[in-house]
Amino acid sequence: MKKTFYLLALLLFCNMVYSCESGVLEHQNDFEASQATWMNFKESSDNSYTYTVVFGSWVGFSWETTLTVIDGSVAKRHFKYTTLPEDLSEEIPEEELEWTEEEGELGSHQNGAEPLTLDEVYTKAQQEWLVERENAVTYFERENNGMISTCGYVENNCVDDCFIGIKIARIEAL
Repeated sequence: MKKTFYLLALLLFCNMVYSCESGVLEHQNDFEASQATWMNFKESSDNSYTYTVVFGSWVGFSWETTLTVIDGSVAKRHFKYTTLPEDLSEEIPEEELEWTEEEGELGSHQNGAEPLTLDEVYTKAQQEWLVERENAVTYFERENNGMISTCGYVENNCVDDCFIGIKIARIEAL
């Protein structure tokens, strides 16, 4: 009888934990499908690929960062402004308009997307960007052949450049 009680208590506890954990992520089904597609792509590409992160501001500038990942490590980061109003272009030094970082200098520039692998992007999506929030609208799209394209959130009542997350324009195997 004691064993039955402990087993029942354990089952109830596990059910309670599972109930609390399900629904922790917004867009969980889409995320899991996208992650499965990513794992297949990762294997078929030998974990060597490029992906391009894009950003556009309401004030009229936009940029893109292309990251090159070889054997699961970021090997190169290339940044360039794609749109820049004249009043802003005069304030930005010429060498900051477009640049490339190689392995030893990754992260040395402040602009552009973080030098992350897609494994790290998916982890960040799961642990930060897709977590349910009462005060925000969460977005998740998988328009890169089923892989992540838009992932993040916008807090309610935010006015300017409020998206926190990532927008990936393309993912390609090397």
